[in-house]
Amino acid sequence: MGPQVTYTRWHSLQNVLMDIDTQPAERSAPSSTTTHPVPEPAILTRRRFLRAAAVTGGGLAVIGVAACAGPTPTSGWLAGPALAAGASAGPPASPSASMPHASAAPSVAPSAGPPMDHDANALAVVERFLGGEGAAVEGLGNQPLEPRLVDGVKVFELTIEEMDHRIDAQKDPVQALGFNGTWPGPRLTVIEGDKIRVTFKNNMSESTGIHFHGQRLPNNMDGVPHVTQEPIEPGASFTYEFTARTPGSHMYHSHHNATDQVGRGLLGAFIVEPKDPAQRYDQLYGATQDIIWISNDALGGFTINGRGFPATTPIVANLGDKIVVRFMNEGNMMHPWHLHGVPMRVVARDGFPLGPASFTCDTLGVNPGERWDVVIDCDEPGAWAFHCHILQHAEGQDGMFGMVTALVIQDPAAVVSSSGPVAATSPVAGAARAAGSTALLCQVPTA
Repeated sequence: MGPQVTYTRWHSLQNVLMDIDTQPAERSAPSSTTTHPVPEPAILTRRRFLRAAAVTGGGLAVIGVAACAGPTPTSGWLAGPALAAGASAGPPASPSASMPHASAAPSVAPSAGPPMDHDANALAVVERFLGGEGAAVEGLGNQPLEPRLVDGVKVFELTIEEMDHRIDAQKDPVQALGFNGTWPGPRLTVIEGDKIRVTFKNNMSESTGIHFHGQRLPNNMDGVPHVTQEPIEPGASFTYEFTARTPGSHMYHSHHNATDQVGRGLLGAFIVEPKDPAQRYDQLYGATQDIIWISNDALGGFTINGRGFPATTPIVANLGDKIVVRFMNEGNMMHPWHLHGVPMRVVARDGFPLGPASFTCDTLGVNPGERWDVVIDCDEPGAWAFHCHILQHAEGQDGMFGMVTALVIQDPAAVVSSSGPVAATSPVAGAARAAGSTALLCQVPTA
């Protein structure tokens, strides 16, 4: 029998133990020698502790923490105990020595010193989010890059460089990598059947190679150094030429020292619209916004489009809109994306339409390398939390962080009056409108 603990200290764990404990022999009475006897279910043995840890995934500190959002910034959304001063939230750092600024994992141990007001801390980061931090941080990625047309070929030119990148407004910049100076790189959009020429100039101090993930390519254009090509050395360029054969949501990223290079930001969206305009999302579903959502879980912690909450930007839509979100996982972990308030209709996987196999859900697991496209009917006004439901990727001891944003569905009649925006009476919608959205930069292309 292991040491006994008090009921108040282990009350959350005790509930888990009661649920999984089916061994009567482990429910022995407290030792008569203890000076603080505890209720029967709180007795903790090494065996029971390991069983409980397995059930909870090791996240003992987050048991009982709710993953929901209230409709106003005064609600605080989520709350949890505070980190010690100076601590940061995020995943373990990459083993690469070139990633010295990766955030440490949130601590699960009690902080030293007096208790902190975690409600106030959680509210503070939400207010930063609603105040427009995502739009205020420089270096926004996912900007559409228009090609040049040369003899019927769509030509894109990109650079690859080392750069400083901000995960949010308060953390120190991280030593990242980017295409054309941004993480994610520019959004490249073409049409099925287009002839493509993409030249990458390597301005880094190390070699690389670029792979168009999900595309059917000539073998010598597949972008794997030492397999289909020589590495792109520092100062050199390489041009990839192919015909866009595979419509749908795809990616381009490094395929050389990829754990480090993709983890530091060498990633971007490559969208191939169907040749038939009727099959494009604006006409097929009436989508008014087409949103790229690239997740990563290396440098800088858990990020959406290179930012961590509260520097993620809200998706802002009007009541009655239909929007498309293209989830792309460039990280090393599976992330189950959960939308509050309204369901998601899943219409494509890895660029391939699901057709009659499409389905509706509110939580969608996206594995590394996968792309899933969803359509959302914006039929419920409010500010709806939108986050990874592995809670350690979305909430720490001083509130939400990392893989969190919001879908703000606003009723224009309620938000705008004869005197203009009524942010004073609708603070969430007003602040989200002021914050802007990457969605506004990613409209569905027309024929």
